[in-house]
Amino acid sequence: MLLKLKEEWFSNIRGDLLAGLVVALALIPEAIAFSIIAGVDPKVGLYASFSISVIIAIVGGRPGMISAATGAMALLMVTLVKEHGLEYLLAATLLTGVIQILAGTLKLGSLMRFVSRSVVTGFVNALAILIFIAQLPELTHVTWHVYAMTAAGLGIIYLFPYLPYIGKSIPSPLVSIVVLTLAAIFFGLEIRTVGDMGQLPDTLPIFLWPEVPLNLETLMIILPYSVGLAVVGLLESLMTATIVDDLTDRPSDKNRECKGQGIANIGAGLLGGMAGCAMIGQSIINVKSGGRGRLSTFAAGIYLLVMVVFLGEWLQQIPMAALVSVMIMVAIGTFSWSSIKDIKKHPFSTNIVMIATVIVVVATHNLAIGVLVGVLLATLFFAHKIGRFMVVKSRKADEDTRVYEVIGQVFFASSQSFIGSFDFKEAVPRVIIDLDGAHFWDITAVATLDKVVIKFRREGAQVEIVGMSKATETIVDKFGVYNDPEKVEKLMAGH
Repeated sequence: MLLKLKEEWFSNIRGDLLAGLVVALALIPEAIAFSIIAGVDPKVGLYASFSISVIIAIVGGRPGMISAATGAMALLMVTLVKEHGLEYLLAATLLTGVIQILAGTLKLGSLMRFVSRSVVTGFVNALAILIFIAQLPELTHVTWHVYAMTAAGLGIIYLFPYLPYIGKSIPSPLVSIVVLTLAAIFFGLEIRTVGDMGQLPDTLPIFLWPEVPLNLETLMIILPYSVGLAVVGLLESLMTATIVDDLTDRPSDKNRECKGQGIANIGAGLLGGMAGCAMIGQSIINVKSGGRGRLSTFAAGIYLLVMVVFLGEWLQQIPMAALVSVMIMVAIGTFSWSSIKDIKKHPFSTNIVMIATVIVVVATHNLAIGVLVGVLLATLFFAHKIGRFMVVKSRKADEDTRVYEVIGQVFFASSQSFIGSFDFKEAVPRVIIDLDGAHFWDITAVATLDKVVIKFRREGAQVEIVGMSKATETIVDKFGVYNDPEKVEKLMAGH
């Protein structure tokens, strides 16, 4: 236990502390922007980012992953804030946390194994595109100074690591932000800064219990929003955890992450913050800057609070172009460029799932909808593919006996093919259906077997089923009706 604690918290102290500083600087304008999207004061997003980062560092299931206020969650809050106000948003945030803890307790995080690789790739590519699109407002209708600063920032980010001695010891995004801020101040450049995004809070967060009536009416108002926030938050967090797992070659506890996100959102709601979740952009910044352990996430939250409350005057002078260059680096690093090359060699269905996920996410700006569409398509393609691997071979055992040998998986997708493989009009006294090489998966398959047996009997044939595996026998005995005269009569009466 102590060894694991030491590894997760103190195995990379210097790298985690420096990476946390870079993340905190990038979190500030985003937290303000997301607050504006949700229609609340900037401090609501900033307090949320602080509290969620600190709490998730302690209770989360993925060390090194950054969680805070996010755009995907902010979009779901707009109507609630507009119609009912901030207090109801805080109450919805608390309920969101409770739902997520319940999801973790029920081990719903394990469902991530049903998300195919093509969906994850589509999710990553869509997110990279959205991150880049989000920077465009900062690059339109601006002076040439902004483009020069952004280009210089990208140059520092990509070239600084090649410098001997210091290139690998200091995160290049941090160097870029510091250098560009000093340059903007020295040359007195009239460009947009963090201070132009909104007023930074000047006090520490305090405990706040939402001032809403504790009754059924309040529950009915916040429940739909809380369910939506919980689902989107968990989807984005678990997808991000999967990606960070790949980047760091370390597995994570998805069910613990669900509970951790819930605890963090309850903490945010009690400190006057909005609901949040994992951020893939910031998580990648953290990993690329050398952050690996829980200390990086914890430090990011602490740095964020200290900077906005105590160093606000200095912080406000950071040019947005410096942060834009960092986010463009994130977009470039996030996009799976190999997926473009792989289109030629990957199966058509895999490419369709990946491209559909990208299109839906970019079109709706809703990561949850895109992932659900991708998972649905992947499931349909898989069912279709497996359904094709079912064959029924027919042979005559003797003049009076026809043997049908079923091989493969029989379920809803292959049930029609299963029925079509039998010749019911053949005048044969005896039919043997050999299921030794088959597996029946669901009640649709069992119902199909019932139909086959009943049809043969209706034609006057004696039917015998042999070779059932234990699993198939269990489901057929439980749901099959072909040996129950009363049920057969009811079934035939329905036709």
